[in-house]
Amino acid sequence: MAFGIKKRDVTEWKRKIDQGEIAFLTHYWLDDRFPHCKSVTKVGCKDLENLKEWGRKYHLQPEWIHHRKDGYSHFDLLGDKQAEILSREGIENPML
Repeated sequence: MAFGIKKRDVTEWKRKIDQGEIAFLTHYWLDDRFPHCKSVTKVGCKDLENLKEWGRKYHLQPEWIHHRKDGYSHFDLLGDKQAEILSREGIENPML
């Protein structure tokens, strides 16, 4: 279940993706499969080759991309990997 996110944040994330940028969207999230996680970061890009290349920097496998028909394909970052990547990208996030 996702919560704690504003429509304008989703709109901005989609705008950046549409422009071919690597876009980050973090929100609170609860899922019984991942009881230790309280948030998720979605990292998307319209250019899937660019997204795959970005993911390789962090040892993310291309098959981990959530492929969406609407064009907003993305990696889901959770837990320690999420914190590590956001830190390396210079993104401060109070949800972690």
